[in-house]
Amino acid sequence: MTATISKIIWLAFGIIWVILRQQPGRRARKTPVRYSARGAREFALLGASLSGLGIVPAAYVASHFPRFADYPVVPALSYLGIAVDVACLWLFYRTHRDLGHNWSVSLDLRERHTLVTTGVYALVRHPMYSGFWLMALAQVLLLPNWVAGPAGLVGFGILFFGRLRREEAMMIEAFGEEYRAYMRRTARVVPWLF
Repeated sequence: MTATISKIIWLAFGIIWVILRQQPGRRARKTPVRYSARGAREFALLGASLSGLGIVPAAYVASHFPRFADYPVVPALSYLGIAVDVACLWLFYRTHRDLGHNWSVSLDLRERHTLVTTGVYALVRHPMYSGFWLMALAQVLLLPNWVAGPAGLVGFGILFFGRLRREEAMMIEAFGEEYRAYMRRTARVVPWLF
């Protein structure tokens, strides 16, 4: 495994991820938004995540900048990164499938929004966030650069910790005791742990 091959694999997984997001996005846009918590803060959080999981690593893959932060490829870590990315893509696929018309890129509640508690949502309340954490971990494992590799953990971490409480408060307001009961029986992003 070389750094170039590892970068190509990261890029290929990124393209597959974008393709996976297209169909649910088109389907969800057909269902009107009833309530949205979008605003400057949400825009900044999404920007941080996009920078860490997309812009910084894509710039590294395209230009090899910042070269000074490179370290040698460890093939075992690259192969582990592939396995983590496969798990990430499967989780995104399942999450989109389970959410159906409820899916949104931001903090939105749609008309006829339902509380999904089946499929991967039976184990964790935020499996899409679980998928993003896996994506960020795969980036660390696949990109041998001290800036581009961990940029996803930082960028998505900003979104996750900046949004999670607001999202759960929104869901409690929308679904009340039904959501509180769901919270008591599920973890946030890691089954049985957190």
